[in-house]
Amino acid sequence: MNIKMMDIVGRRSYNCDILFRVIDIQTLNGQKFVILYGEDIRLMADAPYDDLVVINPNVRSKIVQEYKTLEEQSFRLFAQEVDLLKQRQDYEATGGYVQPANYFQMPGRVLHLDGDPDYLQKCMTLYEKIGIPVYGIHCNEKEMPNKIGGLIDQYRPDILVITGHDAYSKSKGKITDINAYRHSKHFVQTVKEARRKIPHLDQLVIFAGACQSHFESLIHAGANFASSPSRINIHALDPVYIVAKISFTPFMESINVWDVLRNTLTGEKGLGGIETKGVLRTGMPYNPVQEEES
Repeated sequence: MNIKMMDIVGRRSYNCDILFRVIDIQTLNGQKFVILYGEDIRLMADAPYDDLVVINPNVRSKIVQEYKTLEEQSFRLFAQEVDLLKQRQDYEATGGYVQPANYFQMPGRVLHLDGDPDYLQKCMTLYEKIGIPVYGIHCNEKEMPNKIGGLIDQYRPDILVITGHDAYSKSKGKITDINAYRHSKHFVQTVKEARRKIPHLDQLVIFAGACQSHFESLIHAGANFASSPSRINIHALDPVYIVAKISFTPFMESINVWDVLRNTLTGEKGLGGIETKGVLRTGMPYNPVQEEES
């Protein structure tokens, strides 16, 4: 079977449990092997050419639909939560609905760095659907530490997302050894560089990591939320649900970590964090005339 760039494949040795996109085909010591990106999860892998099989379009459609159903369910739960937040804010801002609702809100601004352009586009679509102001930048994971300082100066985000692809390789070391991970050390370096710019955990909220990332190192480096406590795979859209919750929570309130994780597709085995304040700010008066002129 002829496998080409961008084909959707599965690994025979893993019973084709995950759909991958072919991003590179290489030859080493006379043997062909393939570099793979997870199609719906943030996992990077390599496999012998002969271990791969191109996924039948009908099988692929079925798997894609299963993921889509999970995504829609997660979005519905999140939308309900945002609606409840807005109802409570309406009640408080109007003194129990006694005064007119003459206020405006400023959700937290997000800077999202992603090592995968396709995942970045998926995330940008969801940010827009939710209504979060965001700047999305495709950046190779290895280049992120050198670029993050300038990007923070340029965009001045309230929330920073550092993600892409990652994977733990048992053959490279123990699970505690950060050098046994594809990109965890690059994510850690990027978090540290961001914290040199803005040390305070509530002035810049950081999510960092991808599939199987070294969770403890990312948290110790200064991330508020990270993956992956149990070294499992995370869904491509999980970072969006994390930062959306932060973006829509008032800055005077702290966020319970479980409240952030419960509507993600992966949950607490793949995602974790520390108590953090929200970044939503409410102001008044609301002037629709100024909005129309702008």
